[in-house]
Parts: sequence; C-alpha cells; structure tokens
Amino acid sequence: MNEAGKDKQAASVTRRGLMLVLSSPSGAGKTTLSRRLLQDDRDIDLSISVTTRKPRPGEIDGHDYRFVDAAKFAAMVKNDELLEYAEVFGNRYGTPREPVMASLKTGRDILFDIDWQGTQQLNEKAREDVASIFVLPPSIVELERRLRMRAQDDEDVIRKRMEKVGEELSHWAEYDYVILNDALDRAFAQVRTVLTAERLKRHRQPWISSFVRGLNK
Repeated sequence: MNEAGKDKQAASVTRRGLMLVLSSPSGAGKTTLSRRLLQDDRDIDLSISVTTRKPRPGEIDGHDYRFVDAAKFAAMVKNDELLEYAEVFGNRYGTPREPVMASLKTGRDILFDIDWQGTQQLNEKAREDVASIFVLPPSIVELERRLRMRAQDDEDVIRKRMEKVGEELSHWAEYDYVILNDALDRAFAQVRTVLTAERLKRHRQPWISSFVRGLNK
C-alpha cells in the first residue's frame, strides 16, 4: 500500500470517545491522578465543571472551573444543559452537556473528577460512554494527613470532609473499577491500564465491522 493509501486507512480508523470518571473521598488522590493523566495522555481532556463556589487561590475561570452565580446554575439545570450536578459542602457543581458530547463524537476522551452523585447521573444518561474508577485511600489516618498537607481548606472544612468519608466510601461497589492508592506510581499505572482497555472495547470502535468485512473479501 502506498503512503496515500495508508493515510486514508488511518483516517478511517476512528472511535467514539469515552467519559473516564475518577471518584474518591477528598484526599484519596483522584485529583493528583487526574492531573498526571492529563499531562501523560494527549487524547484526553478534563471536563470543566461549572460551580457556584468562589475560586481558590490560583484557580482560573474557564480552566479549573467555570464560576457562576446561583441563578445561572439554576437556569442551566432548568434548561437541561448539565449532564450531572450535585451540591457539595453548600456549593453546587455540574458538567455542561454540549462540550462533552461534541468531544466524544470526534473521538476525544473526557476525564471527570466528580463524586458518586455525579457518577450515578452520568450512568443514567450515558452509560455506554462511561468508564468509572473509585480510588481508595490506604487508611483513614492517611486520608486526613493528606487533607492537612495540601493546606487548601480550613479546619472546619476538613472536619466536614472527614465526616462524609464513610458515606462516600459506601458507594465504591457502584463503580466499574476500584484502585487502592497506597503507592502513586502503581495507582497511576492501573488508571492507564483501565483507560487503554476501555478504548479497545468493541462498541467504541465502529470502524471494525467494515474493516473485517474488507478482510473477508
């Protein structure tokens, strides 16, 4: 086959993107794993959530989150513009539908750093597009240590996060995969393995049927 033929064949080999969900109690490492995956893999983008909470130091509107007021958020819910939404510690978070679905059609994967409530809603609306991973901490003691080490929240917020750990952990069995983050490099390798396997699933590669038919001619 000449180079033009190879290029044409490569262009025809397309797949539908997927939504890769990482969930965990605060401090278990999902955000660290998410950032590392985004740095390591050029074919996946972070879903940019809308939120009613105030920006933290260093956060950029449109990059980390889209910061909106309560009225705007309520309008997005009413107009069915969100794939999922939830209230966490008095603030509302949600995922805009349109940019995610547009990316999936072009074969781009979307990474979600969301909780169990959001994951349930994604599964209800687009189960075939979702692959979900729950990240477990090695211990509750270590979880609290990580929360304090990152120095993002005051003592009251840390206390509230720790009070919710039991409820969050109770949803682990709702996920497709469970990873223990007791060693970051190993946990990250497992996330990469899941993503590779999910990309190879038959229903995400619509080109295969016609390709096999061509092989049999």
